[in-house]
Amino acid sequence: MAVILRRLLGIGNLPADMRAEVEAEGVLHLVEFVPVTFRFGGSVPGFVTKGNNIRSYAGSLVLTSQRVLGTLSTVPKLAGRAIDQRWDAPQQGPVKAELTLDGLALNVDVGQVDPAFSGQLSLHYKTAIPEAVLTTIPRRSLEFDVPREWVLRAVGVPAPRPA
Repeated sequence: MAVILRRLLGIGNLPADMRAEVEAEGVLHLVEFVPVTFRFGGSVPGFVTKGNNIRSYAGSLVLTSQRVLGTLSTVPKLAGRAIDQRWDAPQQGPVKAELTLDGLALNVDVGQVDPAFSGQLSLHYKTAIPEAVLTTIPRRSLEFDVPREWVLRAVGVPAPRPA
């Protein structure tokens, strides 16, 4: 029932402005209303877990000739970027992303993002990515930096949006 409600409300679809961006780049793979499993075990200022905090979200995943874009949605017509990384960007940072036949997995040791944080955070976009697409993209793994606000928003602590 939750999946039907999300689709009716548009929770998990790619917003129009992002769709226009990626269509100009040559879409290789686009999936909307993707189930995304969030896991967090650790602490950040304003939020501490005992064990793993597990939540389900919906989002979209887009692979273009230039980048990978993954969004998360909790309300209609609004999506935050969980990953927006160019294939040719420097491969360094605490976030590790893996593209497989089973989808996209993001893993981060949040203590590497900010010393005031501790623990592990992961997002798993559960969608099939055809082997033909995986052989087309320049790489199957990425590493990148994120600001501390990315972690805070992901775990549900209010954080200012970058300008």
